[in-house]
Amino acid sequence: MAGSEVLDRPGRADKVMNLEGMEVLVVGLARTGTAAARFLSRRGARVVGTDVRNRGDLERESPELKDLDVELRVGESQAEESFLRAELIVLSPGVPPSIRPIVEARRRGIPVVGEIELASWFITIPIVAVTGTNGKTTTTLLIGEMLKRAGRRIFVGGNVGNPLINLAGDEGDREIAVVELSSFQLETIGRFRPALAVLLNITEDHLDRYTSFDSYLEAKSRLFINQEETDVSILNWEDRLVKRAASACRARKLFFNLPGGESEGAFFDGERIVVRGIEGEEVYYPGRSGLVGGHNRENMMAAILSARLYGCPRDAVQTALEEFEGLPHRLEFVRETGGVRYFNDSKATNVGAAVKSLQAFSGPVILIAGGRDKGGDYAPLKGPILERVEHLILIGEAADRMERELGAVAKIIRAESLEEAVGEAHLLARPGDTVLLSPACSSYDMFRDYEERGEVFKALVKRLGGPAKTGGSGAAREKNRRAETSPT
Repeated sequence: MAGSEVLDRPGRADKVMNLEGMEVLVVGLARTGTAAARFLSRRGARVVGTDVRNRGDLERESPELKDLDVELRVGESQAEESFLRAELIVLSPGVPPSIRPIVEARRRGIPVVGEIELASWFITIPIVAVTGTNGKTTTTLLIGEMLKRAGRRIFVGGNVGNPLINLAGDEGDREIAVVELSSFQLETIGRFRPALAVLLNITEDHLDRYTSFDSYLEAKSRLFINQEETDVSILNWEDRLVKRAASACRARKLFFNLPGGESEGAFFDGERIVVRGIEGEEVYYPGRSGLVGGHNRENMMAAILSARLYGCPRDAVQTALEEFEGLPHRLEFVRETGGVRYFNDSKATNVGAAVKSLQAFSGPVILIAGGRDKGGDYAPLKGPILERVEHLILIGEAADRMERELGAVAKIIRAESLEEAVGEAHLLARPGDTVLLSPACSSYDMFRDYEERGEVFKALVKRLGGPAKTGGSGAAREKNRRAETSPT
């Protein structure tokens, strides 16, 4: 199958909406909400923006709000009347659709959409949409790099940074949009239809927002609801939850992580990625890439299938694999000192991501974890910790719960700050060890976001001297001494 013959279909003209004079409420005015407000204003809508933060904080974060023709109702001045007067509500991904004014607006028949849905009404080029609990940013950017090397004119954005609404009505000469989507963004789609949908994996996440894991799974499943037989879905063969999410998908399905004997899709034979069903049998060499770990092989397989379906030449695909530098804060090598390697994996904000990160190392590992608990089960960490982790250093609000649930398989050390955790790791580490920050939690108890947490970690590591001469602090050494005598 030649990908361009099937996937390069035009958008649907019947999606375009006349916004002139319509009163539209934008809820949440961070980066995505501000971009949506700007687009709506330019289209002639009467835009009202609302946010729980006060005007000063908003304008410091998004200075362009001052220059937009948007009526702001923020902080204490918010009123449910703003929601009920609107003809259309655009909900930012950080705002749960379960808040009372949104529920009431929907009950009264007021349409509520997200920025992704709104953007899709005005986009005519095909969309490649990538989601999954983990790996979606790497895969999105890798697909983008492959297509760029093939000379395709592309837009890359969505949850990865550049809101999709910035493409709407301004496609220029772009041919393809490659978009990372979170479950929050998928909650509010209506007619959004990707020509190519990629679902990498599903593990527990965001249970501080969803009422159950099934609710989270349902949000991910929405990726496929509008796909048709002429579209394609790329799915993880080994993930039963991915198969469940895509069970009603009408698109053609291609799988990665296939058993070696299957005829179409991609698999890893221990050395090479083998692709079948596009143009005969093809092989690629992931070992030449700087991306490490089995999870990154999965990301590579999904990206290769996506790029090849759009006609990206094989040599461009392999070159992109070899030259892709990976992401900041995702298994990012920081430095080696005294024979100890330090890795920043601050982007691992859930248990599944931390498990995959640990599996990238053979050990011994000193793991720094913790932060704000997201409600998931820490049990999947037990096996990788038992196999690889010499010491588990816990920080943040989740430390008590993590110690209760993981204390039987790990030598636990508690630290009051990330600085103290890095210091203890440095004192404990021996040549050949790996110190890994992979928190399995969000960062909001101690940091603005995972990026700030990662930058602080890197700065602390870069300030370290040579090998430590003694054990850790008194409290930590005593805690560690007790842990070494406890059953494992």
